[in-house]
Amino acid sequence: MTPPGLIVSAPASGSGKTTLTLGLLAALRDRGLKVQPFKSGPDYIDPGFHGAAAGRESLNLDTWAMGAAMIGGLIAGAAGTQDADLIVAEGSMGLFDGVLAPGEQDNGSSASLAALTGWPVVLVLDCSGQAQSAAAVAKGFAVMQADVRIAGVVLNKVASPRHEAMLRAGMEAVGIAVLGALPRQKEIAMPSRHLGLVQAGEQADMPRILERAARFVADNVDLDRLIAVAGATTLFGADTDVAPPGQRIALARDGAFSFVYPHQLAGWRRAGSEIVPFSPLNDEAPDDRADTCWLPGGYPELHAGQLAAARTFRAGLRRFAETRPVHGECGGYMAMGQGLIDTDGARHEMAGLLGLVTSYETRKMHLGYRLATLKTGMPGHAAGTRLRGHEFHYSTILEQPDTPLAEVVDAGGAAVPETGSRRGHATGTFFHLIAEAQG
Repeated sequence: MTPPGLIVSAPASGSGKTTLTLGLLAALRDRGLKVQPFKSGPDYIDPGFHGAAAGRESLNLDTWAMGAAMIGGLIAGAAGTQDADLIVAEGSMGLFDGVLAPGEQDNGSSASLAALTGWPVVLVLDCSGQAQSAAAVAKGFAVMQADVRIAGVVLNKVASPRHEAMLRAGMEAVGIAVLGALPRQKEIAMPSRHLGLVQAGEQADMPRILERAARFVADNVDLDRLIAVAGATTLFGADTDVAPPGQRIALARDGAFSFVYPHQLAGWRRAGSEIVPFSPLNDEAPDDRADTCWLPGGYPELHAGQLAAARTFRAGLRRFAETRPVHGECGGYMAMGQGLIDTDGARHEMAGLLGLVTSYETRKMHLGYRLATLKTGMPGHAAGTRLRGHEFHYSTILEQPDTPLAEVVDAGGAAVPETGSRRGHATGTFFHLIAEAQG
């Protein structure tokens, strides 16, 4: 049976969603509850923190990239079959923020996920510099979309008891429940870098961070009331099929290559594939018994010198690609190229499977959903297949001489130049694959 759930969202990024979500997951776990976390949208860093706090893997649910049947199947598989007591999903950006795509009913927003699943929203409000006016914001969100229910608010960055009293008075006047009030604090702030938070696995003091977050939320949020506002899950599905790229998959997995969606790996395993991890940073080559090699995204620019010096890895990857497919996503794609120029302008030689040369010396953000129609096949997907994914990086293409892998457009249908490329058995894309496009 699928348990009830709720979505932690906010009017904008930076309002405190992650702090509340992590503290809530850890506090409920301390109570002995089994809480299944999810992340709305394509973010691949927050789920790692969710998993550390909840003690169970968090999955992405994306209404733009995934069909309803797939989302329902992922929810049922992660929460229903593993006997969870409650679902807590963290939203992305602001509650109603999604793509502008004509004809797209589900735009990737947290609101579209709330409407699809039936989960009510707990709205986190950054109350800095306002008092009763915060109630007008909450009321506006409550009436914005009829099929999205605001269960209550958690007031964040409350300056004093007087400030809290004024905020609560405003909410009472418009009929919005206050589920908690978080005072201003800096203890739980986590370091960040250009792609967002530093990953959970890089946080040496993660247990201490989670302990403080759990205590902070438990002391300032009415947990019993919050649990009570969770709503029944109204979405059901069983379509969680993910085409694996091979039977035995050599997967690069370390600090330079770590961005791969959990539902992809789970789907590969469900299809009967075996995943064999290896570490390029430790100068390891892909398992020669594998029939496919996959290099996920990550931070190769932070380890470019080490990767350039990893002779066993580079030689082993080139040898593998002579007879078997190798695919890279974003950072993995860059590592398969001819060279990578770091932020200081130094060039580092990469594996050379492709002619791609990228640079971080001049930073330019590339961000957004991608719809790709494959011009030629890639591991797990034949030519003509339409794929939905997400691109987020700051590198600039200097050279991309190989055959384009796909025709790629953004969510609005505008062509993007990051088409990916192919040379022999080597393929790569700047977008991270989420799912095959339906219809």
